[in-house]
Amino acid sequence: MRAVLGDAMPESVLTQAALQCAFDPQRALDAVLSVESAGLPPLDARTNNDAPLPQRANKETAVVPRANQEASAAPRPEKAKDREAGQCQLDSEVLPKVARMTVSGKKQTMGFDVPSTEENGVVPSPSVHRGGSPDDMTMKTSPETPSKRPETPSKGFGGAEEPPSVPTPGRTPGKAKQQLNVRAELEKRQGGKSLLNLVVIGHVDAGKSTLMGHLLYLLGNVNKRTMHKYEQESKKAGKASFAYAWVLDETGEERNRGVTMDVGMTKFETASKVVTLMDAPGHKDFIPNMITGAAQADVAVLVVDASRGEFEAGFEAGGQTREHGLLVRSLGVTQLAVAVNKMDQVNWQQERFKEIISKLGHFLKQAGFKDSDVFYVPTSGLSGENLTTKSSALALTSWYSGPCLLEQIDYFKPPQRSIEKPFRLCVSDVFKDQGSGFCVTGKIEAGYIQTGDRVLAMPPNETCTVKGISLHDDPLDWAAAGDHVSLTVTGMDIIKINVGCVFCDIKEPIRACSRFRARVLLFNIEVPITQGFPVVLHYQTISEPATIRKLVSVLHKSSGEVLKKKPKCLGKGMNAMVEIQTQRPVALELYKDFKELGRFMLRYVGSTIAAGVVTEIKE
Repeated sequence: MRAVLGDAMPESVLTQAALQCAFDPQRALDAVLSVESAGLPPLDARTNNDAPLPQRANKETAVVPRANQEASAAPRPEKAKDREAGQCQLDSEVLPKVARMTVSGKKQTMGFDVPSTEENGVVPSPSVHRGGSPDDMTMKTSPETPSKRPETPSKGFGGAEEPPSVPTPGRTPGKAKQQLNVRAELEKRQGGKSLLNLVVIGHVDAGKSTLMGHLLYLLGNVNKRTMHKYEQESKKAGKASFAYAWVLDETGEERNRGVTMDVGMTKFETASKVVTLMDAPGHKDFIPNMITGAAQADVAVLVVDASRGEFEAGFEAGGQTREHGLLVRSLGVTQLAVAVNKMDQVNWQQERFKEIISKLGHFLKQAGFKDSDVFYVPTSGLSGENLTTKSSALALTSWYSGPCLLEQIDYFKPPQRSIEKPFRLCVSDVFKDQGSGFCVTGKIEAGYIQTGDRVLAMPPNETCTVKGISLHDDPLDWAAAGDHVSLTVTGMDIIKINVGCVFCDIKEPIRACSRFRARVLLFNIEVPITQGFPVVLHYQTISEPATIRKLVSVLHKSSGEVLKKKPKCLGKGMNAMVEIQTQRPVALELYKDFKELGRFMLRYVGSTIAAGVVTEIKE
């Protein structure tokens, strides 16, 4: 055969032909030559490892299955009719372009999946999923079910049957939502501890960051090496007393200026609570950031400076103690702990403590806090007295026997979570992740979310898929109302999402509108409010320019009865129904349906002028 054919044919083809024809050289030569006479390229062209290019249709390469080779290898008269019939038969047996046989008999896929065949009788089961072991793959034969894929012979050149290929469907979703008992899972996850979102508020320089930084250090959340580093760095910067504040004030600008600018967030645990701590800025310039933190809180710690003159500066007109107290109450916080800080600077005097309590108590009652929900704790943020353990300072223990600050935080009652309501999450930050998609952070206000869920983002009205959930950098399969989470989402462009967007349940979406009616309570305003009055609407994590489009009526403060319709203007202390128009659509809920998503604040020229609740969504 080699003498007749020369080097044109590869050794493997000649050997196979010889074996098939029982070592009869004439029959073997006929079998090999019949392949060439079928109009196919010479076999040596197919011995290259390079796969033929799919786009070159006129140069299709295929090797004849063994059954046809045996048929063509049988002795037959050399007639044109026979040759034409054999060629037609071969053409009908040429494999589809997507999957071809190579000379070695293995399927070559050209970058496509090799389809499974009807003749194999194999239909992939929906339970087969990516990454499973062969044992996990369940197959079922279903001859009645027609295959929509092109048919390919299942036998290679050597006659061995190829294992049927199984298309791999995408990721299978996790547990169905109804299978998750959220309340039970929450108790299990936190070891029986309830979740509490705590915001720390107060006038600038009252010592909020130092107080909470020292608390975290004493609890072991900050190690000694890190604390030592902060002490050395703050000494070099000439701000030795700010070392504990640097635990929460992490940016260079905050450290240089010595003031908190953004809401710092971390977590710690008490005996019965897992506390998410938000350190809000006290400076007047950063009130919008403080509102963002307070809107996500369940309870608050109001820090006041006990030093002579400092408490008065923060409490009198122009100070932030009053405004912060009013803001947190308007945003739904009902429980308040007042940390009377820097008590060591007044030698733990009981008279000073009582003086501060009497002034603050009267104001907080006017703001809407019940006396039974306000607690006062004398502390020192710098020395750490009465923070995590009861103080042993004789000057304090002689007249104070109440709890330390940590115990007081532990005594707070956790609020009722709206777990049964449809999913709602207000976006507080958006950033690009390392992988595909991007991340959004925020507090889940209602409902719960699981990985793999599809959610709707409003106002852009776009859907996306939640690929990952993390809580304080720990990955989770699910999260529920009250959790401050980071969601990794795919299927949507990052430029469509802004801070203030709301992620919600697709079946029960939140409504986006630019006009709504609300009941507002006006604070101490200098300029009467008239129709067309410009304001800034602060709602959850968003601040949006708006105008008071219509003054509907003046209401009675307690009963809500209409006292006057269509008033010309509104003065301080009034309770009124107004219509507000925003520049861009805002996702809102009615206060009666979702208390968390129905509250807002109005500000004008750097001061808070009103708090309100949404009563009717117009458009």
